[in-house]
Amino acid sequence: MNFSEIESIVNCMATNEQMKDIQSIQTEHRLKLAEVWGIKVGKRVLEIGCGQGDTTAVLAYLVGDKGFVHGIDIAPANYGSPVTVGDSANYLMKSELGKQIHMEFEVDVLAQAIDFPENAFDYVVLSHCSWYLKSADELFALLKKSRKWAKQLCLAEWDSRLQTMEQYPHFLAVHIQAQYECFKKNSFSNVRTLFTPNDLLSIARKAGWTITNEQSVYSSELQDGKWEVDLTLTEYQNELEEMTHMPDKLKTLIKSEVNLLEEAVKNTPSISSLPTYVFTATSK
Repeated sequence: MNFSEIESIVNCMATNEQMKDIQSIQTEHRLKLAEVWGIKVGKRVLEIGCGQGDTTAVLAYLVGDKGFVHGIDIAPANYGSPVTVGDSANYLMKSELGKQIHMEFEVDVLAQAIDFPENAFDYVVLSHCSWYLKSADELFALLKKSRKWAKQLCLAEWDSRLQTMEQYPHFLAVHIQAQYECFKKNSFSNVRTLFTPNDLLSIARKAGWTITNEQSVYSSELQDGKWEVDLTLTEYQNELEEMTHMPDKLKTLIKSEVNLLEEAVKNTPSISSLPTYVFTATSK
């Protein structure tokens, strides 16, 4: 990858002016993921959990105008900030990459009405979206249902196995969030179920996929770790107050973990994001 490649992709995205530096870092990271997945020119991709299109744009760039990327997400079009997923998708679909992209929202993959022909795609992609799911059962059902739609699964999610102490605050933040998310019936949070790499491998295999390649990818400049830490420290008190059915002992434990997080932030000059666990798998 090179700067001109990244710039070409970023110029197609709604954040290309006000957040160009941030988007460039996010785009470079997604190019690393796609390199592990082996995305080829002219291929057809189903991206589940496309969100604002950070990965969608990269996939569309790599498959070229002879390929196609169909992005779907359960979120409503007005979800997201500072640019909603709907506005971001509209901007992307009107860009130079737009002719090979279609994005839809409020699409529940597990709904009976949602289906695609067998092997309609070359790849099914889930990029940094599994932690948004409600449970391991939901991820299993999704991976099992999508198995007939493509012969290759491409998945990426944060790797909870720390590589450096600078990643410790990010880990603590998502661990704290995952605990109080267990007590919610409905949520729009970033971390609803924390899957470890072993969890992801086990669920994928149970759903009928055969793992062909796995790596841990680290992008040092990603901002997500700092964002999650700031969010946790800002919101945890409100979250705990709303959890009237959470045991007091667990609330006390979480407050202790927040104390650890605050101390870690003070002692960490530069917070780093966790690495990303990436794998490919083929359907049996």
